[in-house]
Amino acid sequence: MTAKKRPLVIFKLVPLFPKEPWNPCLSMFTPSSILPLLSIFLLHILMAASDPLQDTYLRCLSLNSEPSFPISAVTYFPNNPSYPPILESYIRNLRFSSPTTPKPSFIVAPTHVSHIQASIICSKRFGLEIRIRSGGHDYDGLSYVSEAPFIIVDMFMLRSVAVNLKDETVWVDSGATIGELYYGIAEKSKIHGFPAGVCPSVGVGGHFSGGGYGNMMRRFGLSVDNILDALIVDAEGRILDRKSMGEDLFWAIRGGGGASFGVIVSWKISLVPVPEVVTVFRVEKTLEQGATDIVHQWQYVADKIHDDLFIRVVLSPVKRKGQKTIKAKFNALFLGNAKQLLDVMNESFPEFGLVGEQCIEMSWIDSVLFWYNYPVGTSVDVLLQRHATPEKFLKKKSDYVQQPISKIGLEGVWKKMMELGKLSLTFNPYGGKMSQISEVETPFPHRAGNIYKIQYSVNWKEEGEDVANRYLDVIRRLYDYMTPYVSKSPRSSYLNYRDVDIGVNGAANASYAEASIWGEKYFKRNFDRLVEVKTMVDPSNFFRYEQSIPSLAFGNSIMSE
Repeated sequence: MTAKKRPLVIFKLVPLFPKEPWNPCLSMFTPSSILPLLSIFLLHILMAASDPLQDTYLRCLSLNSEPSFPISAVTYFPNNPSYPPILESYIRNLRFSSPTTPKPSFIVAPTHVSHIQASIICSKRFGLEIRIRSGGHDYDGLSYVSEAPFIIVDMFMLRSVAVNLKDETVWVDSGATIGELYYGIAEKSKIHGFPAGVCPSVGVGGHFSGGGYGNMMRRFGLSVDNILDALIVDAEGRILDRKSMGEDLFWAIRGGGGASFGVIVSWKISLVPVPEVVTVFRVEKTLEQGATDIVHQWQYVADKIHDDLFIRVVLSPVKRKGQKTIKAKFNALFLGNAKQLLDVMNESFPEFGLVGEQCIEMSWIDSVLFWYNYPVGTSVDVLLQRHATPEKFLKKKSDYVQQPISKIGLEGVWKKMMELGKLSLTFNPYGGKMSQISEVETPFPHRAGNIYKIQYSVNWKEEGEDVANRYLDVIRRLYDYMTPYVSKSPRSSYLNYRDVDIGVNGAANASYAEASIWGEKYFKRNFDRLVEVKTMVDPSNFFRYEQSIPSLAFGNSIMSE
């Protein structure tokens, strides 16, 4: 048997974050620039030659991707100087950015769908797991960390936003941010929007596949309630749209977490109508200013008030005149003008005492900036910034409240928060469209019956394991304290607020019983259907991670309760 001829590996210089795939026709070298460039080429060749495994990976990737879009230009191994900044650039939680955090064998930043197909084919061939990252706002790092050998398919280069006002739809790539999506819509129309999150730097891919929660949900539902189609690359490397993937898989990726089923390349969404003028307000009150009474009454009003009004409450311990107290910050979006808002508030929530001076009229796109705490008048161009704030160490958790907490109960919560210190609670109201959609319509089950959702949040800047453990203990103690006041059987959680505290898959092919511990908290009775879809579309459980949907093909069975 004759040995196969070793293929020539060609390395090309590309920008760290190129806007377009590398094109040799656009590269012009002058004689004075050839020598330094040649030296860099030789350096890369020598580096590759010193690592046969790397060369093997790259050969596989190249053979299984489109030659017109060289995958070598968007593949980053640890000896590539671009590897560290690309890895770090979308880690929003510094807890997963330490020297001891497991690192990927390499990173592929696709600019073409064939790069995704090749990554799947070659990862299966070499026994590597895939982590799919589209934004980095993964609270517990599951999209870019693994204890098993793994690669990252980082979607940040695929971020097209194609708005079609004729049929009021948008095709948006998974690597786009919510801010880029909002910007693209606002460029074309002042009377269209989309119901999604309030943080512009969140990636579309993870946000949509987990539900997509935002301040227009009471009028229009979640992001997943407004998705019409999608393109996904499955475990066999096939590119599927809604028709070819089938309604079961299309159901599963709209709230069941896309990374359990494949790599979602892009989404077709339906635009929603917004008025040319919306109204916002931000009002803060401390306990001494009657915050307890107002928050207590908010619980009876927020999910039943006009569907065009969304009032969020953010609660945090602060010091005023040397004394500990609780600050309640009320953030609101109303899809209408200030006069209409005042009429609604005076009729339904007069205890709040809203006055005209607190109401600010603006366009919907400007309200996006207001909600992210940009000063009024800020240019919408900031929505294109992918790193608007410094990264922090953080932990998040979530709960659902189905019965109002009494004043005495709230006072106990305030006391506990002041005792524990640096953390916050965010109350997000339900009702409206959320109560009109069946909990089995999508995998996201938290619909009717919920008054509001709680997000627990703690963040810190200090480094060190002891510091981290102290803050993690703080948020866990508050979560435990809230047990009597939140949903039960199961105590539910929101998938996009990833929380490994509620359970993880301990083995590569987790059992149904093991995964159901956390799965029923996220999905309730929809978990069983997600397991059935997973078994059908990915029986070998190739797409797996600590909270991925398990496949029954490994001898697992759905056990009756």
